[in-house]
Amino acid sequence: MQDFKLQNDKEREFLSQDFSAVNELLKRIRTALVSGKSVKISDLDFSKIIDFKKGVTLVYITLFQAGYKSIRYGSKRDDFETTINRDIEMLRKNKKFADYNVEDENKCRIMIEYVTERHQIKPSELNSQRFDNGRFEIGIDGLELRKDGISYYYMPTDAIVLSHMGLSAALRTLVKKTPIGKMTNKISERLEILKNSKDYEYYLFRTRAFITFKDKCLPLYRGNIRYTEFDYDILYNQVIKSVEWCLDNMYEDGRFLYYYECSDDTYIDHEHPNRPIDNLYYNDLRHCGGIIACLRAYQLSDDEKFLVAAQKAINWSISITKSHQTQWGTGCYAFYNNKSKLGGTGVLLVAMMQYRNITGDKSYDEFIKGYARHIMSRVYTNGEILGYYIHPAYQNGQPLINMSDEERKATFSFYYPGEALLGLGLFANNFDDDDELVNEVRRVGEIALDWLVDERPKIYADLFTALPSDAWLMQAIEEWAKDEHFRKESYFNFVFGDADTMIEKTYTRDNSPYIDYDGGYYYEYGDHYFPDGARSEGLVAAYYLARFLGRKDLEEKLLKACKHVAMCQFHLFNSEENNYSHKNPARSLNSIRFKATRQWVRVDSIQHVSCFFARLYMAENAVPKLMCNV
Repeated sequence: MQDFKLQNDKEREFLSQDFSAVNELLKRIRTALVSGKSVKISDLDFSKIIDFKKGVTLVYITLFQAGYKSIRYGSKRDDFETTINRDIEMLRKNKKFADYNVEDENKCRIMIEYVTERHQIKPSELNSQRFDNGRFEIGIDGLELRKDGISYYYMPTDAIVLSHMGLSAALRTLVKKTPIGKMTNKISERLEILKNSKDYEYYLFRTRAFITFKDKCLPLYRGNIRYTEFDYDILYNQVIKSVEWCLDNMYEDGRFLYYYECSDDTYIDHEHPNRPIDNLYYNDLRHCGGIIACLRAYQLSDDEKFLVAAQKAINWSISITKSHQTQWGTGCYAFYNNKSKLGGTGVLLVAMMQYRNITGDKSYDEFIKGYARHIMSRVYTNGEILGYYIHPAYQNGQPLINMSDEERKATFSFYYPGEALLGLGLFANNFDDDDELVNEVRRVGEIALDWLVDERPKIYADLFTALPSDAWLMQAIEEWAKDEHFRKESYFNFVFGDADTMIEKTYTRDNSPYIDYDGGYYYEYGDHYFPDGARSEGLVAAYYLARFLGRKDLEEKLLKACKHVAMCQFHLFNSEENNYSHKNPARSLNSIRFKATRQWVRVDSIQHVSCFFARLYMAENAVPKLMCNV
């Protein structure tokens, strides 16, 4: 493992300095773009900011404005001033320049990006896994292909502007700019030609970038703004604003906007790209996650609009509910996309029990009891919870009652059981109007929990990954522990063991290869980091369990870990400062992305982060409304 501490300390030191000279430079660039006059910068001190090398230091200036594709120009001349003036001259000649309100700092944002280091590599050295001379890190490294004295560039900031993730995306974009791009329209053929060509030189390089924001400039890292310390106010703001985004983009029928691509202002889900625009993909589990996010936001703010939205969304889930008979009476299940998933009913039960607890509204009780009965009916004789009740690929889409061992294993879900057990736990601990059914839920719930904790690791060992991922089960055990009968060491060992592994597999300040990796998860050291709200919900559940059990040392350790990973996830929030490259910044504002450079937003990318943040906020702050599972 390389020692990255020294280089990261230098990086932090650089980014923390006074950039008033760059701010003044960007103001002068704006003025020159409007007037056409040359920029003079001899009075500005850039000695600690840029080490300009004649004919080597490439400088790009990029213009961003809502509704338009960005325009840019890059050059390298004898000195910094001459280079900047060349960029300005060529930008003004761009046929799209007249579309930009360059004089208005609130409409047109200007980015300056310049190369700080560059080295040649062999094509065979290029990789995104190893820490060596040829590693390409998306958003940090740029890639240059050079042929016959002409260079073609993929800038580090292209990653966030173009919503890219990984080396393959960079290569696809870059090869299109070269003469190879005119040889064929097939991406695979272009890449094969490049791979076999001996004509191109390869260079990796790094840059510094700054973006205007109103009357100031912001230093960028991986094309993003930086958060440098944990702050509860940031937690609160990102919860409320992101869930408000869900409300602002809610449909009349109670569904949330499922998917949004910020970079180009479209709604086509990358996992379902062929769905027609009037019938885009939707997911009932993630819909229920949106309900839970609304309830968390209401819990923090006491703002009724979140409760109204939650009820509206619940009513949509009721509309897709079907029923059948179980040994305990009528069972209810969510049925959508021709499937009835255990998780679909499980997360719905979670959402409805949380709604019931926070409002006292018992009007949905028959549905709630029906969901509990259905989930119990899916518990196999040995305690395994079956993943599907209806699946179009099995038994002609009929209810899966008598399943073969092969069918049972083929439809097993790693996550659905935890979701279902959390729903049952909330029911067992909080539903006070049917003691007989509650006792049955406790009995069946224990059988299922025992199987999940003790037997699943043996039977489905291949589903377990180096980085634990069953945060739903961690939350479920936290909830069941409120019942003294369920305080089993095996359950606690599962929760705290997974939490320990998560902490172990979190990049720290001293071992992060890049400064924004700090607080991100990894499977194997060196992986691109995961700023993962879903896993963090399990981590914060472990914290609350430790607090409930009075395990003070463990509680403090887990709270510290939660704050650590939360600060990393702050960077996923689309604020006014960092949504500069989005086609429609007004629409993307306050949403939460999946990834560091990918600009995908989905209802669950908001739900997981906002719910994690809400629970973490409640750890040390009073809130207007309390509800179960906190």
